[in-house]
Amino acid sequence: MEDMRKRLAMLMDSRQWRERYFKMVKAALQDSDVQTFLKQHEAELADDAIDRGTAKIYEFVSERNKIARGDLPLAPGYQPTLVVANGLIDVAYEPTDAKMAADEEAKQASLVTSVNMPKDIHDASLTNYDPTDERVDALLAANRFVLAVVADPKTFHQGLYLSGPFGVGKTYLLGAIANDLASKGGIATTLLHVPTFVVEMKSAIGSNTVLKKIDRVKRAQVLMLDDIGAESISPWVRDDVLGIILQYRMQEKMPTLFSSNKSMADLTESLAGTDRGNSEMLKAQRIMERIRFLAKEVTVGGENRRNPMTNKVPNDKE
Repeated sequence: MEDMRKRLAMLMDSRQWRERYFKMVKAALQDSDVQTFLKQHEAELADDAIDRGTAKIYEFVSERNKIARGDLPLAPGYQPTLVVANGLIDVAYEPTDAKMAADEEAKQASLVTSVNMPKDIHDASLTNYDPTDERVDALLAANRFVLAVVADPKTFHQGLYLSGPFGVGKTYLLGAIANDLASKGGIATTLLHVPTFVVEMKSAIGSNTVLKKIDRVKRAQVLMLDDIGAESISPWVRDDVLGIILQYRMQEKMPTLFSSNKSMADLTESLAGTDRGNSEMLKAQRIMERIRFLAKEVTVGGENRRNPMTNKVPNDKE
């Protein structure tokens, strides 16, 4: 007797479920978007298309309503649309405007590879770069470089060597150039903090990965070497790391940019080791010959935006 009651309860639930389902399907068939679709594609649909497509019609209305309510749909980021496939009704899912915008943003971000660079360069933009009197030349040169590369990416374009004191915005400007190249031309850039890269290269000796790291860097579509000369560079790094990277990029005529707190003349002295009591000027000049081929020097001036206190001029009372 107990089994009979369970069986009857199951049948009742089954009937109630079917009744609710048919009621929902009927409502879906009467939906204005569905009716518009059926009228527009009447000539394309088979005679039994509606009967065979009720589940698809219900799926379309159900998922569309979920999105309208803010509920989690079957395919987040995609919106349903009714389509005709071989005379029958089907549901296709197309990316939403928000999904396409997010995908485009992610695609552009993936084009900029930053290694040990500050986080603020991720949102850097030439539009937001403050064009003070001492920075306007650098901004104009940056815009010219971006426009030239985007217009003709297969031709060699001489990069920039941004020189100037600490904190005046040289690194930010490199990041802005990289982001503009990505957004306007889909061009990939690798930004490298040279002092940190030098430390990593020394560590790579033990793991025998020096050549692998050099090869990856030298082949970057656009390469940016940030803060070159900030610390003393050993003869090995100068000749067997930077020398190889710059020689390859000079031969292949690949866009390369630099930033430094040293002018090109001062960097030559540093690479020669004169600050360490060495005198390898010939080797330093070979490196500088490659740098000068790859980039033209542009001075960036202005206040120290990283540490404004350094701009304060002491008065007699202090």
